Formats: sequence, C-alpha cells, structure tokens
Amino acid sequence: MSATADTAPSWVRAHAQATPEAPAVDSPWARLTYAQLDARMLALAGQLRASGVEPGARVLIALPLGCAAAVAGLAVQALGACAVELDRETGADSLASILTQTGARHAVIFGQDARRWTGRAQLTHFFVVHGSRPPERMLGLLKPSACTWLQEDGAVDPEAVADPLSALPSLPPDAPASIVYTSGSTGTPRGVVQTFANIAANTRSIVEYLGLTPRDRAMHILPLHYCYGKSVLQTHLLAGGSVFLDPRFMYPQVVLEAMATEACTGFAGVPLTFELLRRQAAPDSLANLKLRYLTQAGGGMSPDTVRWTREAFHPAELFVMYGQTEATARLSYLPPSRATDKAGSIGQGIPGVTLAVVADDGTPLPDGEVGQLVAKGANVTPGYLNAPGDTAAILHDGWLWTGDLAWRDADGFFFLVGRAKEILKVGGHRVSPAEIEHVLARHPAVLEVAVVGVPDDLGGEAACAAVVLHPGATAKEDDLRRFCREALPAHKVPRHVLFIEALPRGPTGKVLKADLRTRVLSSLSSPESRSP
Repeated sequence: MSATADTAPSWVRAHAQATPEAPAVDSPWARLTYAQLDARMLALAGQLRASGVEPGARVLIALPLGCAAAVAGLAVQALGACAVELDRETGADSLASILTQTGARHAVIFGQDARRWTGRAQLTHFFVVHGSRPPERMLGLLKPSACTWLQEDGAVDPEAVADPLSALPSLPPDAPASIVYTSGSTGTPRGVVQTFANIAANTRSIVEYLGLTPRDRAMHILPLHYCYGKSVLQTHLLAGGSVFLDPRFMYPQVVLEAMATEACTGFAGVPLTFELLRRQAAPDSLANLKLRYLTQAGGGMSPDTVRWTREAFHPAELFVMYGQTEATARLSYLPPSRATDKAGSIGQGIPGVTLAVVADDGTPLPDGEVGQLVAKGANVTPGYLNAPGDTAAILHDGWLWTGDLAWRDADGFFFLVGRAKEILKVGGHRVSPAEIEHVLARHPAVLEVAVVGVPDDLGGEAACAAVVLHPGATAKEDDLRRFCREALPAHKVPRHVLFIEALPRGPTGKVLKADLRTRVLSSLSSPESRSP
C-alpha cells in the first residue's frame, strides 16, 4: 500500500471531488469548503516544493489555531514531508534543540511572532501568515532567510509563481508524517514520530467508535500541535465532516454561542475544559446546542464534573478516552452505555488496539492485580526522533509500555491507578496519588486537588495534598485529613494538606506535578500555607 492511499491529504482530495461545496474547515474569520481546502493545500505544497522542501524533509509549523494551521499541516504532508507542529510559545532553548534534532530548513510562522524567530540561521525559508502583506520591518527580522506571505485562510501570496502540486507522491506507509514534541523527565523536548500508517490507523478507529459521518461538525478548541487536537481534525476530514476552529475558549460563553450558531454536533475537551464550563457556563447557553457527542481525554476528570457534563449536555453522549502521543492519540474509550456501571474506567482498547496489564518483567497479570499498562496496535509510534535509548525504554517486542499502572476487571475494562513514576513509597506501602485525589475531590469544599510526594523524616515519602477550595468555601487541614480517614487506610491519608489558589497547569490543562512539588516543598515551612 502506498501512503497516498490513506493519508489526510488524500481524504481531502477525495471529498473535494465528491462533495466540493461541503464545508471542511472553518473559523470565526474564514470558511473553506473541501474544494477550497484542497486548492489551498495543493498551492502551498507547490510553493513549499519550489522553496526546496522534498519528501521526508521536516517543516516547522508554529501557528495559532485557525484555517492557515490546518492548511499548512496538510500541505506539508501532501508533499510527503514531515510536519513538526509547535506551540507558538516554545521557549528559545527548546526551539534551538528542536531545530538541531529535526534539521528543519523551513518554517511556517505567524507574522506577529517574527521577532521570536530572529537569528535562526538554520532556517532558509519562512512562510509568514499575516492578515495583509507583511511590512518590510517584519520581514527584516527574518533576513537573510527568504519569506513567502500566506493569508490567514492559508492562501498563498497571489504574486507567488510556483505551480500547485498536481498529484500526491507515492510513499511507503511507514514514512514519517508528523513529529509531535513532548517533554521527557529531564525537560528536554522529545519528538514522537508518527507515520502515515500510524495516523490512518488511529483516525479510522476513532471514526468507527464515534460513528462519525459527513453530517458531523466539531467545535474544535484544541491546539493542533497536540495529538488530541490533530486527531479531531483528522477524523472529521476522513469522515467528510467539518470542524469549526475556535481559539477563543478563554471566553467560554463566546464558544458556546458559536457552538449553537454553527450547529456543531461534537465537542472535544480536556478535564479543565469541562471544569471551566461547569464554573462559567450560563444554563440557558446550553439549551440550543445540537451536540450528538462529547469526548474527553488528557487526564482523569472528577466524578462531579463527569456527572455535571453528562447532565448539562444531555442528550449528547460523553466518550471518556485515554491515550498517549506515543499512540498517535488514542488507546481506549469507555462507551457511554457503560458510563454508570464502569464509572472511573478508561474503558477497553479502541478497534485495532490490544491492551494488557503486565508485571515489570512483562508477565501478564490476572484480573484485579495492578501492573504496567501496555498496548499494541498499528497506531503505536516507531519511536522518538534520534533517541534510541528513550525508544528502547518504551517499546518491547511491539508493545508500548505506557508508564501507567492499571488493573483490569473481570469484564475486560481497564482502570488507571496512576503513573508508575508518581507512585509514592509511604512506610513500605505503594500509594497512588490518584486514589487520594479521587477521595478528596468528593469533599464539598474542594474544587481541585493534586497529590505529590515529599521526603519523610523517617525515610521514604509522605503524601501532600495541594487543595483549591470552591469560592467562599472553608476547610481546615484536619477536616480534610479526617475526611480521608473515613475512606482510606492510615498510610494513604495525606500527611500534609496545603491550600493554594490554583494548581500549576501546562497548555493542555494537565497539572504540572514537578512544578507543584517544588512549590509544596518551599511552602511546607510556612505556617500560613496550612490554612486557607
């Protein structure tokens, strides 16, 4: 099979021929039918080719969520090149490391970010997205590199002379299509390689279990430089549906209004997404929604927020999902029909993925016993870019070792216990921070909680709970420890409870446990931190 038989650019091409006027990718500022998306993809691919991009080359893309970002990723892959999509806020040191690792010579950037890219001599050509032709002072920041203007809907400068790409190249399915960067334990960026075959397998599986059709339209608020956001775009392009790319979620009410106006049938978010909606959404703003389904991934969601989401968005169905960048996004899902009897479960493997729980030596464990969660499927990465040691640590005989601890029940449903590296050693016991967090999250005064380990004077670790209270709520450390003692054995009751205003989070909403632990260690000696 050649890659052109099953790639995102090929899906766009097919729908452009079958339903050219159907909506494909829209935003608050631009609208593209499949015919227009196809034309912009081929035009930019032709311009990239003329600037020296060849199959297999890596092209950096650092753009805000919008039509141009979607077009750029598709255009790079249409050439058989590899898209390296980055957060616009990537730090200077990380960017330097990524440039060295990828050997990229071309970048697609946002005009307002030009100063951040000054002095990157390795890059020979910039494609600059700007609302109008970029002024010379902006382009001057990027010299001596060549520059090509792209409009905000992904259209190439009308004065550009390169011919559009006329046909998609034939490539092996294991050719790299995308590199998605994550931070390793040392903080050094690691590039997860995703092949064309990985993306096709992941996308087709998600389309199958969500039942996506050309009638589906997703409200898309997730960054395209994360695999979850990319998968939402890819699944709807495969199904012949559409997405509305909306970067305005800092104003949830605005997004909810757009969700209704745009007649969106789907909405994807991380736990923080639904927690913010729970706090800020006006009840009447949910009344006119036409949602068929919701998806949630990116970490566990509190039982109260799960309950609110199901009730507030009824009759839309909530799919709780689990995955990793190393799996091109998705490994398991919990069918909405099992939401009640399997509450707290990450579900079962998605179509084409096998999950298992094993001991540290790889021996399969019986149901009910906690061990390492491993996965096998066509969506599993071939490894990290230029990092054979890191790759060998996660891939064993075709199995991806996720780094998560889990157990399986008698019905074949999986339940996460926590990250293997985050498990605490308390008085000779192995303690999962997630278990403590789930108990404290049930306290009526607790809005958010995260648990980390701190050194214990007697050796090992002690659990410390960092707690954010609901506005106006009050609670004391003893109150929360007493609450935990009612549900947990003594060794799992947190030794310390600190009250903080907000949990440190990364761009996707995940709690930054390393940052939190540093903050906790510096606060433990402050008496005022022990009460709200």
